[in-house]
Amino acid sequence: MRGLFWLLALFAAAAGLALAARVNDGYVLLVFPPWRLEISLNLMLLLLVASFAVLHLLLRALSLALALPKRVSAFREQRSRDKAAATFLDALRLFLEGRYGQSLKRAGEASAAGYARGLSALLAAKAAHAMRETDKEADWLRRATQDDSAARNAAWMLEAEMQLENRQFDAAAEALRQLHENSGRHIAALRLDLKVQQGRKDWEQVLRLVRQLEKRDALAPELAREIKLKAHRENLRLRQGDAGQLLAYLKALPSSETTPRLAASVAEALFKLGAHAEAQRIVEAQLEKAEGDDWNPDLVRLYGESLDGDATARIARAEKWLGQRPQDAGLLLALGRLCLQQRLWGKAQNYLEASLSVEESRDAHLELARLFDQLERPEEANRHYRESARPGLCQ
Repeated sequence: MRGLFWLLALFAAAAGLALAARVNDGYVLLVFPPWRLEISLNLMLLLLVASFAVLHLLLRALSLALALPKRVSAFREQRSRDKAAATFLDALRLFLEGRYGQSLKRAGEASAAGYARGLSALLAAKAAHAMRETDKEADWLRRATQDDSAARNAAWMLEAEMQLENRQFDAAAEALRQLHENSGRHIAALRLDLKVQQGRKDWEQVLRLVRQLEKRDALAPELAREIKLKAHRENLRLRQGDAGQLLAYLKALPSSETTPRLAASVAEALFKLGAHAEAQRIVEAQLEKAEGDDWNPDLVRLYGESLDGDATARIARAEKWLGQRPQDAGLLLALGRLCLQQRLWGKAQNYLEASLSVEESRDAHLELARLFDQLERPEEANRHYRESARPGLCQ
């Protein structure tokens, strides 16, 4: 529609000019002695318009001719950049395909061409690392930080990852330290730092990092719980020669981290040190408040086999728990052992046989065998000894 409008306007203008030219009788006199030239005003106007158009075209052509070398240079640079970009993308594709040697070559070409020097150098370093060429890996990492300051943080992150894969935990920790000082602590770096500190066996740092990641919802609760349990157990192992340090460590723990499994580790370490009273308090406190999955079989086992002192009170407490968990094979086994300590042969036999009826276990068979040895019933004792040696039984 717009084209039709302009076409009509053009025809109208042409008609108007033709009518104006018909009624225009003016002329132009040009005098250049000894010559005189007289032309109509309409022709003069056409000549002026034509001269302007020709002059404009000549100047435009001259401008294009003068700018041609610069335009050719810009075209060549653009073509070189496009070629370098294609080379970089080719290097990335080859790396993802696992063709690390060719990827290293292409990344080096892209870096030499000046395309994303830092990223190209980092890709080359990663490819060299995949081929276990440590000298080339270090050289490309150095080039990445020299050629592109913006790639420095990425270089430290990549270096930490590669050193972690090489199990060079101290070198990885140093790279992460520089990264943290330069750009702060982001989640990916904290996760990587957690793995590094686990490798270094710096369990205090492991606990600190896990807690930070938990606050940011950056770690699955189940995984965080297992990592903290491992760290606490390792810290307890370092203190296993001193009952006072063990108890102080347990007391200093946040209540959310004092799990039944951790309490079992503390109690077992205290048993080995002969601190039976302290161990018994820990075990009883945990079992008294245990609900659902917090009921820990290791604590029940310790309660039945490692404690000494007044077994009668412990039997009464365990029987109260049995009222809440009548089908707990471990608790029945623990009660059988406690009754054996008190020489309550009949009750011990009942509890041990009840434990076997719920779940067969090697320990229950052995306890029954010992019981029948005490009662001088060798045939039954031998039968349970044979059953305890049967493969596939749990402890």
